[in-house]
Amino acid sequence: MTTDVRSVQKRAALLAFLAVMGPGVIAGLSDDDPAGITTYSVLGAKYGYQMIWTLVVSTVALILFQDLGARIGVVTRQGLIGLIRQKYGARAGALSATALLFANLGTMSAEFAGIAAAGQLFGLTKYVSVPLAAIVVSFLVLRGNFGNIERVFFILSAVFVAYIISGFLAHPDWGSAVRGSVVPTMPLTGDAVYIATATLGTTLAPWGLTFIQSYAVDKRLTRDDLRHLRLDVWVGSLLTAIIGFFVIVTCAATLHREGITINDASDAARALKPLAGALAQQLFAVGLIGAALLAASILPLSTAYAISDLTGRPAALDDSPSEAPLFYGTFMAVTVIAAAMILVPGMPLVTVLVASQVLNAVLLLPLMFYMYGISADERLMGEYRSSRVMRGWYVAFIVIVSMCIAAMAWFSWH
Repeated sequence: MTTDVRSVQKRAALLAFLAVMGPGVIAGLSDDDPAGITTYSVLGAKYGYQMIWTLVVSTVALILFQDLGARIGVVTRQGLIGLIRQKYGARAGALSATALLFANLGTMSAEFAGIAAAGQLFGLTKYVSVPLAAIVVSFLVLRGNFGNIERVFFILSAVFVAYIISGFLAHPDWGSAVRGSVVPTMPLTGDAVYIATATLGTTLAPWGLTFIQSYAVDKRLTRDDLRHLRLDVWVGSLLTAIIGFFVIVTCAATLHREGITINDASDAARALKPLAGALAQQLFAVGLIGAALLAASILPLSTAYAISDLTGRPAALDDSPSEAPLFYGTFMAVTVIAAAMILVPGMPLVTVLVASQVLNAVLLLPLMFYMYGISADERLMGEYRSSRVMRGWYVAFIVIVSMCIAAMAWFSWH
């Protein structure tokens, strides 16, 4: 009898978690976008297993701040930009939204650049693949409701298993990979600092922090859901780290070992064919396309949530375009402008990919400061305000981001 009761309780707990699951997993996995895959690929190809620890540090920061963002959203029932405007004033809110808009345009262009590069591996010109992808993500959001859109996000997320398979096909040195994950070493060069900062910027992206908070509000989660939501954040963040880890070790075991340099993830996919076989190349390319489609759906949503919050006209995915014209208009504008940028002849796609991640790291700093202040505000958070210990962890990672940006600036000027 006791066994039956426990079985029912476990089943109920699982169903409760599945009902809440979404914000953490989707926000986390969408960080493994083409810009992220490119950053991880370059890191593995250039430095082998040595700097995997930067991904580990970034993942800890991702767990802490996405958990904080989700909690703030559930407790306050507001998006991040709206809260910044409320607590720090209209100017701070407008500057944050404007910075986020430009960063998201750059990163959205990087998503389409990834689609263009991966499409070329299958013989598709970017003048076909990019408009087609823009139409697909626009149709998904404009014609769906919240539940259906979320299910599609989960389906797209499944494609990331391709990177895990690619990693095993590359036969990496697992001992070196573990050592590189736990022993922090790196060359004291501008390139190493640049790629470390880009790794932090692509893992803990500003748009991901604003998205998870607004998405938790849109999903209508309550304070009773916080325990399961925290688990959702952990699952999503760890899956993000696992995918990034396998991308790095795949490139370390093949490209770095052979001394092959690359500029982007599509270069990595091409180079994998003679080193790990055609299947590894195809899986890497398929993963790149799936990652791009997921992120290209999430990024404009993050921007649309932010602009709607700033103007005091919050909207939800269950609203129709006629009910929320600003929300859907922002989504379409970001999608169309970013796609158009990539279709410009001679556009330096690699520069767009990696530079957008460094820009994310720079813009991440003020958002982390704002989140720290909101988390400590008893008026806004009540009994859910962050503890002194947690505030200490937040400050520690704010210092780490600051040091990365300062070091990058120093190497740039010298």
